[in-house]
Amino acid sequence: MLVTREMLERNERQDLAPYAALAADSRGRVHKEGESAHRTAFQKDRDRVVHTSAFRRLEYKTQVFVNYEGDYYRTRLTHTLEVAQVATSIARALGLNEDLSETIALAHDLGHPPFGHAGEKALDTLAANVGGFDHNRQSLRIVTKLERRYPGFPGLNLTWETLEGIMKHETEYDVPDPSWEPDVQPTLEAQVVNVADEVAYNAHDLDDGLRSGHLDPLHVAEVQIIGDLMQRLGLDAARFDTSQRYILIRELLGDVITDVVHATHRRLLDHDVNTLDDVRQAPKKLLGPSEDMARQLAELKSFLYTNFYFHHRLIRMTRKAHQVLERIYHAYLETPNMLPPTVQQQVTELGLERALTDYLSGMTDRYANEEYRRLFDPTALT
Repeated sequence: MLVTREMLERNERQDLAPYAALAADSRGRVHKEGESAHRTAFQKDRDRVVHTSAFRRLEYKTQVFVNYEGDYYRTRLTHTLEVAQVATSIARALGLNEDLSETIALAHDLGHPPFGHAGEKALDTLAANVGGFDHNRQSLRIVTKLERRYPGFPGLNLTWETLEGIMKHETEYDVPDPSWEPDVQPTLEAQVVNVADEVAYNAHDLDDGLRSGHLDPLHVAEVQIIGDLMQRLGLDAARFDTSQRYILIRELLGDVITDVVHATHRRLLDHDVNTLDDVRQAPKKLLGPSEDMARQLAELKSFLYTNFYFHHRLIRMTRKAHQVLERIYHAYLETPNMLPPTVQQQVTELGLERALTDYLSGMTDRYANEEYRRLFDPTALT
């Protein structure tokens, strides 16, 4: 059987919830182009995101540990894939458009600079004269301007719904663009990614903290959601091993996803949500955990802040990351002729500081460190 785009669109209309975003009803793309014969518009968006240079570079960008700390820790790429998995699981259970949720999830961190949030803070300060730096806005720059893969237009020419999901991505670390229809709620598919990002952060940073030894299982067990789960599963914090860690993280993810699905379903019923327009006109976001689960997750996040993100080793990494980007930025600002020819061309189009910010934000951890060595190590002659 040959499956066409029209068949896929018809299946969406028949099978998805009435409040789901349908590919056939997309607001379209900025630049007119034909759609695929065998993919929906959102599937086409997803494939374009995956094939970008920015997506590939996420493999060598920091999540919590810098890239060279070890092969087993999360990178920005593995985090992105885990967010996509959580998002599609929730979307599937609620009858939402999995393709759109997956696409937004895969694109949501494209704009992250090297060295994680430390790198973002450094670039925001360095780029103050050109409006600062925000990775949400940088993600939009990447998919609308910086990726040059098509002769007819800059960027990827993604659908309006995917761009909305990127610009309205909102977590503690992500501030939505206030100019992007601020009085209208995003699709539930976009809201899924907000929640999935937080869920993945909590579970997988806990996993990396336990694996690295930065977190003590006995101390972690004092957090209510973890202590209750360990007791229910019969896990012993005093004899905590690798297999128990796997079980703990897996069951934690499962419990939170189940709670989000059921709490959201109740919320949709309570607000009598029957169409996508009902979602957009709702007074607040409808997708998220129950109040009790939200409270417990907030406690876990607070614990991670105090005992993991501000661990002395991670603070040292943060300070070094800031120094690396700061010195590279000022070196090129003072002597722009050292920049590669492709970046010098961008300087002509965008101005030095904006082009320099784009250049540094696109670097991986490894490339930034190599660039630092090339610029400041007298034994490095290239």
